[in-house]
Amino acid sequence: MLKRLDRYIIGKFLGTYIFAIALLLAIVVMFDVNEKFDSFLKAPLRATIVDYFINFLPYFANQFSPLFVFIAVIFFTTKLASHNEIVAMLSSGVSYRRLLRPYLISALVIAAATWVLGAYIIPPANVKRIDYTNTYVKNKRVDYGANIMLMVAPGQIAYMARYDNISKNGSRFTMESFDDDKRLTSRLTAATIKWDTLYSWRVYDYVRRDFHEGREEITSGRSLDTIIPFEPRDFLIAKDDHEKMTTPALAQYIDRQRHRGVGNIQSFEVEYHRRYAMCAAAFILTIIGMSLSSRKVKGGMGLNIGIGLALSFSYILFMAITQSFAYSGLTSPMIAMWIPNIIYAIIAVILYRKASIA
Repeated sequence: MLKRLDRYIIGKFLGTYIFAIALLLAIVVMFDVNEKFDSFLKAPLRATIVDYFINFLPYFANQFSPLFVFIAVIFFTTKLASHNEIVAMLSSGVSYRRLLRPYLISALVIAAATWVLGAYIIPPANVKRIDYTNTYVKNKRVDYGANIMLMVAPGQIAYMARYDNISKNGSRFTMESFDDDKRLTSRLTAATIKWDTLYSWRVYDYVRRDFHEGREEITSGRSLDTIIPFEPRDFLIAKDDHEKMTTPALAQYIDRQRHRGVGNIQSFEVEYHRRYAMCAAAFILTIIGMSLSSRKVKGGMGLNIGIGLALSFSYILFMAITQSFAYSGLTSPMIAMWIPNIIYAIIAVILYRKASIA
């Protein structure tokens, strides 16, 4: 059961965290309105509020949740220390380890909320937000592809010279099937191909060649409905597509694309591992913030807040740098996302031990 001390610190932590989010989001909204003012004037007011801002604010808050956690811990803990409340707690027999307990419970609440939002709630909301920005701000959709080749299933390779996602039509389509010994068993060619629904395609002016024990069977026709296990999103990859997928869908998509030999999925892998790393960051930055600000210092609150901001921004900057390493192929996405947490976890242990014996 939670003691009065736990409820007091948890209330201070979560209250300051929510206040910090609200304050910074208000500033972000003002800058965003100023930057996109012309675009907002062109869009319907309801779409701007419902489709953009209602979905943008949770997205931004979740993206920078570690920053808000750090600021909240530094701010309210420094205030407690300046009022000698922490000294009173420690003098009454509460150990430094026991004092950390409500901080970690608060971090657990924030990490759980961050996970649920990032994994299941925000991705569907991002669909509306990104569609709004593509329509009224800047179109970043990828609607065309050229020289598309991928493995649609084991032993099946498809090729399209060009695909137009607006008309849903592709040209000069070829699909080749191979057996376990890498021998060609069939080859389907078509002048054009049209996507209908999930995995359902129609080919036009097609020729199909089947090879059986040295014999060749040729079938041709004007049109043919066929099931081909791929869809446009498998090869038309836009910059923000990874933000639209829930975590289970993201994991499934990454696994499917790997088996197909698609190479440009680093952004999806980075996003997948980032969602887990952000949850761990809540605990790491909480320990660092508590260790830094739980002792009264001569510089007062301003010094602790300055140190806290410097460390939190350095964490975000470090994560951005390691992300670029993953995109360029210098390291795996998992390692890139967890290197900042590993380094800052070491810093957290050092600062905690130093603060607990001070």
